[in-house]
Formats: sequence, structure tokens, C-alpha cells
Amino acid sequence: MRIIRDYQFVEDQDRGATAAIGNFDGVHLGHRSVIDLARNAAPNAPLGVVTFEPHPREYFAPSSTPFRLMGSEARASQLEKLGVQRLYELGFNTALASLTPQEFARDVLRDGLGLSHVVVGADFCFGKGRAGKAQDLVDFGAALGFGVTIAPLMAQGSQTVSSTAIRQALSVGKPGEAAAMLGHWHRIEGPVIGGEQRGRELGFPTANMSIDGLHPPAFGVYAVLVDVLEGSFKGSYHGAASLGVRPMFGENKANLETYLFDFKGDLYGTPLSVALVERLRGEEKFDGLEALITQMDADCQRARTILAAL
Repeated sequence: MRIIRDYQFVEDQDRGATAAIGNFDGVHLGHRSVIDLARNAAPNAPLGVVTFEPHPREYFAPSSTPFRLMGSEARASQLEKLGVQRLYELGFNTALASLTPQEFARDVLRDGLGLSHVVVGADFCFGKGRAGKAQDLVDFGAALGFGVTIAPLMAQGSQTVSSTAIRQALSVGKPGEAAAMLGHWHRIEGPVIGGEQRGRELGFPTANMSIDGLHPPAFGVYAVLVDVLEGSFKGSYHGAASLGVRPMFGENKANLETYLFDFKGDLYGTPLSVALVERLRGEEKFDGLEALITQMDADCQRARTILAAL
């Protein structure tokens, strides 16, 4: 997959694509349906996705509570797995935000990226002040010479599949409901960072990861699937993870601490992908280390049982 970050400098080989447009946070089933429509709209054209970095919501409200389901690297990895050949990851800045809907359609989509066909969700908005709607893009496309398909919103029961609904499911500790909308387990990805090594002292050495910039799922202990993405330990493992601020030790910065079952090795600096499968319990403060270790033993046994049944 080729990644293009500036619509004003696009090589000829990257023009002529049919592309889905959106933020694609989480790359959920609704996003996949939009991408599939783009794939089928022009099977002989390169399959592309147009997205933005940073997310426009981050640009307009940089001090807001973290909300993203995944970072840009994880998003690119998921899109590549879906067969996307051109990722137009456009820098969202003052100049781009200032374009009118017509200017965005003309200057970015036609003249800049040279797209032959675009697919957007029915709730798509674009241009300065989000003034442009999906039907406006259909009209602009007809005038400017590129095709436009509007994808219907996807629903499960009475609920529309959306990044917002997925965040809500994760916030109440229901990763299974989130996974049903995502089409895959919700994953937290990043390098293993240094910690206090308290887990090692307790007999449960953990791989610690930051969740900075990401939407925080409900704090607590989870059964997890772990992919070690690089290095001599590359592979898939089962485990249990604690997500939160470690109240037992007076911490206040949330992170993810993952204990890989039946694993011995040094993972510092290694990128991991940790899938939240089931929340076992909420975050607790125990009376002493013995009570904590007893609970951790029980958590790991329950996690083993859950993961063995997958």
C-alpha cells in the first residue's frame, strides 16, 4: 500500500483511483462496507481511502478528552489488510479546513488526487464548517467529472454501527459488543515501555503500554489476545491485562499492563497488539499484596478458560 500525504504532490501512478472518504477510526463494519462499494465501483482502478491526520476533531479541539479508537499506524495496517492500495492520509490543517465544499471537491478530489470515483457514507460532511453534505458531493462530482456513490449507514438491530457506538460499548466494559460492530477485536497497539516492575516482583511480569491519545475503555482486568509484532518472540499469545491507574500503588496515569501466559523473554521496545476480549472485573484496591496475588491468580485462570474456548 502506498501512502500519499500531500494532495498537491501526487504522482501519476497514484491518480485515477476509486476511493472511500472518511476518518475510518476503528475501521469498523460500516467503514468496510464503504470500502467494498469503492472496490466494486471500478474494479480495474486502484482502491484508495482518503482520510485525515490529525483527526479533524483533534484539530478543532486539541485539549478535548482522547477519543480515538486507534492511531494512524494501526489504522493504516487495518486498511492494508482490507486490500487498500492507496492511502491518501491528508494533513488536516488551517488551509484544508478553510476550503469550501466546492473547493474541496475541485482542488483536492479532482485536481489534487485525480480520483475517478468516490464513496462516502450517508452522513458525510465536508468543507468549511462541515457545510457540504453527501448529496452536494454527488452534484459536484457530476459537474467536475468524477463519480460519487452514497453508502447507506449500517445498523445492528436498532443501533447504527459507528465509532461513537463502539466507544460507548468500550466505556461500559463490553468489548464483545464493540467487536460485533468492528468486525474484529478492539486492539491497543504500541511499544512496550518501562515500568515499575511490580508485576515481576509479584510473579506476574507484565508488558506495559501507554494509552495516551486513545479512548480509554472501562478500567479493569481483561482476558486478552496478544500479538508480538516484531523480534525473536514474534507470534500470538494468550494473556490477562490490567487497564487503569493501579490504585493499589497510588498511581494516577492510566496504562495497559499485560501478562502473557507461559512466556519468558524481554519485550522492552517491542510493538504489541493487545485485543480486549472480555472484561473480568473492575479496577480494585486490595487490603494487601497477598489478597492482590490471590485475585490475580483467579483472574488468570478465568482468562485462560475464556480464551481456550475461542
